[in-house]
Amino acid sequence: MGGKIYIGISGWRYEPWRGVFYPADLAQHRELEYASRHMASIEINGSFYSLQRPESYAAWYEATPPGFVFAVKGNRFLTHILRLKNIDPALANVLASGVFNLKEKFGPCLWQFPPNFQFEPERMEHFLSILPHDTEAALALAMRHEERMTGRAALEIDRKRKLRHAIEVRHMSFADERFIKLLRKYNVAFVVADTGGKWPYFEDVTADFMYLRLHGEKELYASGYTDEALDRWAMRIRAWSAGTELDDARKVSTLAPLKRASRDVYCYFDNDIKVHAPFDAYRLMLKCGVTPPAPLVDPRGPDVR
Repeated sequence: MGGKIYIGISGWRYEPWRGVFYPADLAQHRELEYASRHMASIEINGSFYSLQRPESYAAWYEATPPGFVFAVKGNRFLTHILRLKNIDPALANVLASGVFNLKEKFGPCLWQFPPNFQFEPERMEHFLSILPHDTEAALALAMRHEERMTGRAALEIDRKRKLRHAIEVRHMSFADERFIKLLRKYNVAFVVADTGGKWPYFEDVTADFMYLRLHGEKELYASGYTDEALDRWAMRIRAWSAGTELDDARKVSTLAPLKRASRDVYCYFDNDIKVHAPFDAYRLMLKCGVTPPAPLVDPRGPDVR
């Protein structure tokens, strides 16, 4: 028996999706409710651009069904502005901002780095070393939030829960054995990111789970995935879920990962511009043997990719 497979979409609020994925008469405030009835997991994107509020996380929790899982995209202030310098207070702010209101639906945290961010071992290890791996540790860190968060912080957890972290990098300097070793040391997943060849692509297994982001087969954020491409991804996902990997995996490290009987796999489609993401996610679910939460048909037909 393999690990759990979560296949979903990155974000849910996109104007071009209205009348295609979303029914034309669906109220905008009900889009997450609708999307979460078709996808078992969704990445929260807004948290990347600005700190969200506790009441937003609470509302997202209430809008989604039991068993649903959110991935939370870490705030870019740490990765793009501070560039991992003096980040302890900023990380505390992120954890205090309301994420605990997701309760059991709080899935992995995604930390995305910009294309001009290069690998610096000491700075990266400090970041990895302070990432909390359960909600009790996260709460202890959140308690040290900056004064500006007073009055807009959520500092209660329902119980101790496991937390996971994944890192998406976009500079070739990260094709370094030392980086892979650091990720394995701290049980942080290396994001397998398909970017149409724009940024580095590797499939190193570094944690007890896998995290995939599919940004577009040929054109970043725009192009859809052919059946052949989805078959390839399904083969990989099934292998990772079973605790193995394919022989043709493109890897940085020559060292084998820690053996496991299974790994959970999280996969998110970010090819949203032309409304491919939800339909590609649905097709990949079927190819992976995952039962979709609800039937989904692209009203534009099969030839839109």
